[in-house]
Amino acid sequence: MSDFEWKEITEAKRELFQGFYEREQSRSCEHSFTNNLLWSPFYGTKYCVIEGNLVFKSGEDRLSVSYPIGKDQVKKTVDRLIQYFEEQKKPFCMHSVTPEQFESLNGMYPGKFQIAYDRDWADYVYESEKLISLSGKKLHGKRNHINNFIKAYPDYQYERINGENREECIELAQNWRKENGCDSDPEKNEEFCVTLRALKELEDLNLTGGLIRADGRVVAFSIGEKLCNDTFVVHIEKAYADIQGAYPIINQQFVLHEAADYRYINREEDTGAEGLRKAKLSYYPVFLQEKGVVTTK
Repeated sequence: MSDFEWKEITEAKRELFQGFYEREQSRSCEHSFTNNLLWSPFYGTKYCVIEGNLVFKSGEDRLSVSYPIGKDQVKKTVDRLIQYFEEQKKPFCMHSVTPEQFESLNGMYPGKFQIAYDRDWADYVYESEKLISLSGKKLHGKRNHINNFIKAYPDYQYERINGENREECIELAQNWRKENGCDSDPEKNEEFCVTLRALKELEDLNLTGGLIRADGRVVAFSIGEKLCNDTFVVHIEKAYADIQGAYPIINQQFVLHEAADYRYINREEDTGAEGLRKAKLSYYPVFLQEKGVVTTK
């Protein structure tokens, strides 16, 4: 019998998780302690260290696990996971598997597994220099939006989020909640809850936040962190939709001030939302970080 002890993800486990992430660099936004912590209440995510590797489990009715993180004894870990699914009388399922991880898995178990990539959950990855300079014809429209914003608000300011301006960001988030009908949309309400917690626990979570102030009020903010040695991930971005250029300027200024030293910026997935997909594609990602679901053939 498998004797796994699946545990709740808590802030006290940051150092443990980071040790595994440092050993196995990845540009997938799932390789973020903050993401796993903040979304775990909604996905029922728990963790276990199995044969020296970090593994996440989500769901009960539709049981699924992550690819083992840590590189040591991966096959032994997967062997035990296969046994675990058999004991639970559930079909084997592994989520958020990258092409590189599946290649390794297929090498260990030739022909045993198959993968289905889900476009809705592919991360958009951009070159930081491009997001800052917005050079080239393709991004001409973005430059225009920013120029129009600067003309309308010539005294705008960029500030790091701190104890003095945090409440103003929370107010913006609460207004975003009202404007987006979160009461009748469970997914958007979850997004609001994650945003609120990230703002309130910014320092404890080692997150970096930045805001744009125009005419004295906060009109946009963004929150992110280091993902791996060459990639910074933007977890949250909120702005007033009726202020032209608010989204483009926080996108540019946040990277300029907080992530210019990283080669890549991961702006996470679009979850299949048509408007969000259009917006993310309009910045022309350098590549999409694919992720799929692995099942047995």
